[in-house]
Amino acid sequence: MDTDSLSQTDFDFAIIGAGSAGLTAADFAARLGLRVALIERDRIGGDCTWTGCVPSKALVKAARVAHQVRHAHRFGVMVDPPRVDMAAVRDRIRDAVEQVYRRETPEVLATRGISVVKGAARFTGPTSLDVDGRTIRARKILIATGARPARPAIDGLDRVPYATYETIFDNDRLPDHLLVVGGGPIGAEMAQAYRRLGARVTLVGPRLLPREDDETRAEIQAVFEREGVDCHLGRATALRRDGDEIVAATDHGEDLRGDLLLVATGRRPNLEGLDLAAAGITHDDNGVPVDRRMRTNVSTVYAAGDVVGGPQFTHFAGWQGFQAARAALLPGGGADVNAVPRLTFTDPEIAHIGPDLDAVRDEHGDRIEIRRIDLADIDRAVADGETRGFVRLAVRPNGTLLAATVVSPHAGETLGELVLAIGNGIRAQRLAETMHAYPTYATGLQQIAVGLALDRSLSGFGGAMARLLAGGARPRGTGGAATNTATTNGTA
Repeated sequence: MDTDSLSQTDFDFAIIGAGSAGLTAADFAARLGLRVALIERDRIGGDCTWTGCVPSKALVKAARVAHQVRHAHRFGVMVDPPRVDMAAVRDRIRDAVEQVYRRETPEVLATRGISVVKGAARFTGPTSLDVDGRTIRARKILIATGARPARPAIDGLDRVPYATYETIFDNDRLPDHLLVVGGGPIGAEMAQAYRRLGARVTLVGPRLLPREDDETRAEIQAVFEREGVDCHLGRATALRRDGDEIVAATDHGEDLRGDLLLVATGRRPNLEGLDLAAAGITHDDNGVPVDRRMRTNVSTVYAAGDVVGGPQFTHFAGWQGFQAARAALLPGGGADVNAVPRLTFTDPEIAHIGPDLDAVRDEHGDRIEIRRIDLADIDRAVADGETRGFVRLAVRPNGTLLAATVVSPHAGETLGELVLAIGNGIRAQRLAETMHAYPTYATGLQQIAVGLALDRSLSGFGGAMARLLAGGARPRGTGGAATNTATTNGTA
């Protein structure tokens, strides 16, 4: 419903922003039987539905199909080179977005007991809001306004046309040459996707995928080089137009050119127009600070999702939205983040959970054991012809998993098992003993775990005794160097 038809003004819980955090919080509160107002000035679903997860993955899928057709001869399938109709690609992206949005419309949310209020909200006090001239009062309020593309300080940016992740998915023209400024996940995903669709692509950024470790970055950069993505490590310092082209000058003295410019240099929280000072809410350029209960410095106001800063993931925003609603509406509450999984949808995908490899080595040194297996040693990857990548686990002395990185097709599906294991302190031994279906990419986890379990159980005096009991030869000494024992069929 919109504000013109809304007769109720008093609510138990008012949520500003209908993205992942807001929708999750609203659904939880409504299930408690409370009066819930979900306030949105733009489109329900937020970045994820309209300009992030859904459209980007639809584009990545189209690019992957084109890439597979182009290389079908590797599998003995002979086809003509693909012809990409960018307008049709855009239409399919819009269709995917529409299908997801159908589950989030105001009419659907109303059936769940959520009152949707369309309009821009601003605080008038710690328990009151003005929404386009109408007063909304609530016992508790949640700020979940998300973030938007950051505008980098590049000379000339305001004088050239450019796209961001908010506009790139409306593009219906395959450029001759895409120029990407920014080497993070968005820039990397779009660079590879447009290259696979048939455009020349140049990417410039201080680092490719800066959150990843050197080994992971090197793996993806090798893939990009093989596919023809031209990566320049440096900073774009100035932009200008030259006819139909946009020219980016870099700090290395290069001039990089393209007829479509994508700026993907991070995000900043959406705080404008909220008038947080009217409620005494502390904030800064990084967002709204919160405690472990997602509560701001004002006891009646909570915040969740990208607006609080930190990791900018839809799943993390949803988790925070739930935590905020539970803490605001029920006694107790509050949860510490054990580890936030992240996933970059390049091909191969990059999945990670836990501390980064460099941080693990700096903090723990030799006390942490690092084990890895190449995709070339995983049968499913060999059968699929997808042998570029690896699985890597960091294991504590007690056998529990500390961190994991998977660079592989379908890495996101493999990540779920690792999130569960790390979040619950499960030992590698349990992964080794758990039956995994074969052949799958997930058997790589079991292969590493089996190697760890066997090395630990067969080392030292206990290992020597086990060999004697089994009728084997007594090894020299009481120990032996650990090896990464792994089987090819997922069983020990």
